[in-house]
Amino acid sequence: MAELVFADPSERDDLGAFVARAVRLDNQGVVRLRARDADTVDAWVSTPFDVLATRTVAGSVTPTDVAVAGSELLSGLAILRGDRVDPGAPKDLLWRTALPPVEGWSQVDDLPVEVVTELADRGVALAKENTGPHGTPPASLMDQTVLTVSGSGFDVKVPLRCLFALSGMGFLGGADTTGIVRVTATDSWLRIDAKFGAVVRRRHALLPLLV
Repeated sequence: MAELVFADPSERDDLGAFVARAVRLDNQGVVRLRARDADTVDAWVSTPFDVLATRTVAGSVTPTDVAVAGSELLSGLAILRGDRVDPGAPKDLLWRTALPPVEGWSQVDDLPVEVVTELADRGVALAKENTGPHGTPPASLMDQTVLTVSGSGFDVKVPLRCLFALSGMGFLGGADTTGIVRVTATDSWLRIDAKFGAVVRRRHALLPLLV
């Protein structure tokens, strides 16, 4: 049986807020819990924007890498108020997305939260004006580059879908526009860390395998 143990009640509340946002975006989604080390757990979700979202909490998880239903994890966090939680039955087969590497990241730039929030708000307004037949913005709009940042030898293009994920997961802090948003990268991945979590996406599309 899987078990999630928290170092502090505030860590439990932080994970609860993260999972609640994820379930609101996709109530059929799964959450992958992976131990970074003996005292830290990374929670991952795949958002409807084709962008990964993650939040780190202090604690431990057994087994050290397990995917569970977001709705079951949210129920466990809400009902059982101790420091130990049953996150639900493993759903590892439902997780089909590769995770980025833990190491090898380079800092590219720091951006004011106010600037990123303004760009995200503009993107949401534009998307509402260009909603497709299924109620979602077209991929061509979501893939548009909203800003390019440079540093540590990288020129990183940030697509609108990353800002959608930041906003949808509540990572930018709402009315609090103080602080910074940090952009880091590897040769293959882009990561944007905000106040309440981070979003991650491949910088380049994977080439199809030739048969």
